[in-house]
Amino acid sequence: MSNYYRNVLWLFVATAVAVAAYNIWNLETTPPPVEYSVFLEALEEGKIAKVHLKGGEIRGVDTSGDPFSTFSPDVSGLVPKLIEKKVVVTAEQEKKSGIASLLENLLPMAVILAGWFIFMKTQQGGKASGFAKSKERVLTPSDGKGVTFEDVAGIPEAKEELQEIVEFLKNPAKYARLGGRIPKGVLLQGQPGTGKTLIAKAIAGEAQVPFYSISGSDFVEMYVGVGASRVRELFKEAKRSSPCIVFIDEIDAVGGRRSGGEVAGSHEEREQTLNALLVEMDGFESGETVVIVGATNRPDILDPALLRPGRFDRQVTIPLPDIKGRLEILKVHARRIVLMPGLDLSEVARSTPGFSGAELSNLVNEAALLAARHGKDAVDLVDFEEAKDKILMGVERKSVVISEDERRMTAYHEAGHALMAKFLPEADPLHKITIIPRGRALGLTQQLPIDDRHVYSREYLLSRIKILFGGRAAEEIIFNRRTTGASNDILAATDLAYRMISEWGMDDAVGPVAYVRAQEGYLGGAQAVRAMSEKTAQEIDREVKGLVNRCYRETVDLLRANNFLLHKLAEVLLLHETIDAEELDLVVSCVIANKPEYQEKSDTIIPFHPKRG
Repeated sequence: MSNYYRNVLWLFVATAVAVAAYNIWNLETTPPPVEYSVFLEALEEGKIAKVHLKGGEIRGVDTSGDPFSTFSPDVSGLVPKLIEKKVVVTAEQEKKSGIASLLENLLPMAVILAGWFIFMKTQQGGKASGFAKSKERVLTPSDGKGVTFEDVAGIPEAKEELQEIVEFLKNPAKYARLGGRIPKGVLLQGQPGTGKTLIAKAIAGEAQVPFYSISGSDFVEMYVGVGASRVRELFKEAKRSSPCIVFIDEIDAVGGRRSGGEVAGSHEEREQTLNALLVEMDGFESGETVVIVGATNRPDILDPALLRPGRFDRQVTIPLPDIKGRLEILKVHARRIVLMPGLDLSEVARSTPGFSGAELSNLVNEAALLAARHGKDAVDLVDFEEAKDKILMGVERKSVVISEDERRMTAYHEAGHALMAKFLPEADPLHKITIIPRGRALGLTQQLPIDDRHVYSREYLLSRIKILFGGRAAEEIIFNRRTTGASNDILAATDLAYRMISEWGMDDAVGPVAYVRAQEGYLGGAQAVRAMSEKTAQEIDREVKGLVNRCYRETVDLLRANNFLLHKLAEVLLLHETIDAEELDLVVSCVIANKPEYQEKSDTIIPFHPKRG
């Protein structure tokens, strides 16, 4: 509790005690009360010696010398009777005592003024208000919950870059003797879930220093000045605990780029907070070892003044893990679950391209939950596969009612994707084909790369477009129909063709010119900004349409040439619902071995009957 609130509390306690003491004194000094009717009877009998009138209140003494008090509703009618009975009468004007009058007049005013004072202090964001109190969370080495670099996997370059910070915090004299100084700030940038917060905690855990953690949004309130006050309070506390680490998560919430074109006052609070942060990062003395670690997935919107050397000296990018990194991350998270003896996690790592560290952690947890649900004693590869399908595609919709015609259509659709992936060059190997509905999809053909790709060739991208068109082409060849089931495939193929021509320069007619001049983001989720003339846009549209149409025609021709194999694969899917790559190879090898002339049966069309049961 702040000193201000403590003083206000003592003020109210003192006031309550004074009121209670006055009431007790008033009760002690007031004569015993009697009923007014009893007073009138005593007056008629001549037993009243004298009275003192104060408004309607009567205090007096009877002929025996005993004091009494009562109240008269009609003083003007009582006075003649008192004079008639020769009672000594004294009187005074009714008025409140000094203490009572003071309390009655000043106490309500004091309460109103105190409330107004609290409100004004709150509006101004002063230290008297709890709004200005910093909201950081503090972890110290004595808490016993420290995270170390052993808990961080999959980002070896970032760990190596940050190891120097740890060494400086542990042994600053080693660097100071050569005139070096510790970097004041480190900015961790990367996509969500890549481990920015985890590695910041690992720095503090390795160095065994206090760790102050706060979110950028915790600085910003609706009251002007609160954010700047919280920044000063945070750094004041951090300097007391030097050496330490201050971690500001989602720093883009407070460190966004300032713009002179904004309406005056529209971002006053955020800019004041940013200015206070800039000043505090510059204000460390030589003996204060405080390292600022910021984390963001939007470094492109941060203010340049925040990124300059002397504030954030180092900027470390935390990428998505590759296959080796994913295996290390899976091993770290697998420590807390019971694995089947001999389980090879490398297969799981290979089947999860593009997964972040947080997603891999969720995968391990989901696999453990599924194994427990099935009553198993340990988690095996089947549980990881089911957990991965659940994360990528959603839960199996076992209760959904699908007609036989839709089921057959889905089987041929997925068989078309699978055969194109099987026959085309540079295509990623097939992993699984299923016609079990999951999420919004009625089926799925999943491919897994042997290695993580960083560069894509034109042949690979063309094969990718043809694989996407495999489902639509199979529907047209077998059923002579076009459905909405290929809408997402068409959208992905069109987007890929557009980027090949307008962004990657893979078309001879348009040439090696990039018409995507800027990105509205940096670490994913960005949309391309088109910068081209109307004539160029028309030419690009024409080339995109031509590329897409050529790919579709080649897809249709390839599936027509393998029509019989398409039928057999669809029959297997209708029978088993899910097959893997080995089972697909078995189907293909059996068809080729037993029916070498199956290519001749390329014109078979199965009519589509919507009413058929």
